Amino acid sequence: MKKQNKILTILAIETSCDETSAAVIKVNEDIFEVAANVVSSQIDIHKAYGGVVPEVAAREHVKNIIPVIIESLEKAGVTSKDIDLIAVTAGPGLITSLIVGVESAKSLGVAWNKPVMPINHIYAHLAVNFLYFNLPPAPSFKPGRGNSRFPVMALIVSGGHTELVLVEDYNKFKKIGQTVDDAAGEAFDKVAKLLNLGYPGGPIVASEATKISNLKFKISNLSLPRPMIDSGDFNFSFSGLKTAVLYAVQKMTKQAIKKRTPEICHEFQAAVVEVLVRKTIKAASRFSAKTIFLAGGVAANKKLRQELESAARIQNLEFFVPQFQYCTDNAAMIGLAAYYLTQEKMPALDNWQNIKADPNWELE
Repeated sequence: MKKQNKILTILAIETSCDETSAAVIKVNEDIFEVAANVVSSQIDIHKAYGGVVPEVAAREHVKNIIPVIIESLEKAGVTSKDIDLIAVTAGPGLITSLIVGVESAKSLGVAWNKPVMPINHIYAHLAVNFLYFNLPPAPSFKPGRGNSRFPVMALIVSGGHTELVLVEDYNKFKKIGQTVDDAAGEAFDKVAKLLNLGYPGGPIVASEATKISNLKFKISNLSLPRPMIDSGDFNFSFSGLKTAVLYAVQKMTKQAIKKRTPEICHEFQAAVVEVLVRKTIKAASRFSAKTIFLAGGVAANKKLRQELESAARIQNLEFFVPQFQYCTDNAAMIGLAAYYLTQEKMPALDNWQNIKADPNWELE
């Protein structure tokens, strides 16, 4: 990988779903600095609907995008003249949300005469782990440069994605498995909705699950399936698991559901985690991986972090997971992904003409 000799200052923009985020990243040969990482969340707005409403999300992005960008520049102490590159999430994600970020980035690129680079949201999630190839931790990092930890098996889990990606180098990767229906995070949200726990479901379900002791769990008569755990491939399925929860609660009274909610959440979370961990370890073995990455919003789940790390250590594999603030959608991860891509090639000034939002942008 080529080295940058000059300081590279990147303005990064993320609007793939319901967070409007902008970050300023400064990189030189030795240090990767998150000079600013501003995130405007829409969680409180979408709670009323029990999930993200694309049209509402897009309107909020339109309202927030410029103030968030201005705030990030001010926090970083830079102006448009200091920016060398604008990086923006171009997909995958909600098309109406992506368009707001992409068109904003293109407009700034033209107005400021700066190159614009489209970034794949999934690659950005896994790229955050590169920060931890070397110490110290955030907010200043030494960008990873050595190849001794490759190949990497990356598990990316979020509300919209559950994928296994083989990472052979910083810019060389291949998807080897994905969900065939619901993503893991989506299943958490749907189960939370079934139990009237609120939105977003992941943190609430995880919190309820902690109320059950191991002893009580072992004697529970509630048992949920582990979908596709022995399918022989590296794909996932969580729709049937969600349906199994539905069938279970349909047999209970309202009082029983309320009383047994922690038990249901514990068993549901255990099923999801067991499938994710088992398949990731199998994939790592199949492809002779040296390292395991965990990334995406669901990577904030403590049970998943603990179980996957434990399984990795047993197999003598290194394990990396981002700090909690870098698990959920944020622009800092977009800036980091852009940095690694610039090591191969810097986009031309007129590159903005070729950039379009692609809600189905696949890792290749």
